[in-house]
Amino acid sequence: MNSKGGYVYILTNPSKSTLYIGVTSNLMARVWRHKRGEGSVFTSRYNCKHLIYYESFDDIVTAIRREKQLKGWNRKWKEDLINSKNKGWFDLWEQVRDMT
Repeated sequence: MNSKGGYVYILTNPSKSTLYIGVTSNLMARVWRHKRGEGSVFTSRYNCKHLIYYESFDDIVTAIRREKQLKGWNRKWKEDLINSKNKGWFDLWEQVRDMT
C-alpha cells in the first residue's frame, strides 16, 4: 500500500441501493474497519461493506479533490464509473487485502 498517497473508494450494501464514497491513505485498513462496522455511522447504518470501486493517487490532496468531485456526481455517472472497472459490482476486498 502506498502510505504517502491516497485512495478514493466506493462501498455499497448487499442490495446495491446505497453508495458511499470515502477517501483514505490506507485502503486495506479503512475497508477492514467498514467491514467490521467501525468505518462510519453512515456505512454501519446502511450496511455498506462491499468495496466495489477504488482509485489510487500519488498524494492525499489529489485523492480528496477526487472524492469531492465524485460526491457531486449523480447516481448514473457513479454507476457508469463503477461499471467501467467492475461490471458485476463484485466485492474487491480480497484484491485489496492481498495488496502489499
